[in-house]
Amino acid sequence: MKKTMPLPQRETISDHNSKLERLFEDELKDIYWAEKALVRALPKLLRNVTSDELYKVLEDNLTETEDHVVRLESVFRMLGKEPKTKKCEAMAGLIREADEIMSHTEVGPVRDAGIISAVQKVEHYEMASYGTLRTFASTLGLDRAVRLLQENLDEERAADNRLSELAMSAINFEAAER
Repeated sequence: MKKTMPLPQRETISDHNSKLERLFEDELKDIYWAEKALVRALPKLLRNVTSDELYKVLEDNLTETEDHVVRLESVFRMLGKEPKTKKCEAMAGLIREADEIMSHTEVGPVRDAGIISAVQKVEHYEMASYGTLRTFASTLGLDRAVRLLQENLDEERAADNRLSELAMSAINFEAAER
């Protein structure tokens, strides 16, 4: 069931469309594409993991990613814009890299370690994107957008931390023994 957020009031930047506003909207379209692509890609990763703990972390990440899409749609609506995507070449490359890791590793701890590596690269890209977007929104005086983007950023950081803890607690050590 798709989550919806109440329609936000429109936040306005100015009467004219500033260059920073256009850049903000462009980057918003980019991360929107990226998050939607991850919603499609994460189930494949889930089908390829063997660790129950990693499965749970990725399953939680999928739910959070769906929430990120909803929050981004709210930011678009705050701007009085329809949510639109612009292909994110960086995320497309990171997803291809994850597919490549899975095709070049055997099922088990080594593949699980590779999946953690791939997902952490994704998390780091998302953290950079949300940090930048949050700063742009703050500069533009979009306080409600700042809060939504910060929420996404906080969840990305938490997901990255969970993956690091999981890798250090078991998976990487099991992979090293193979």
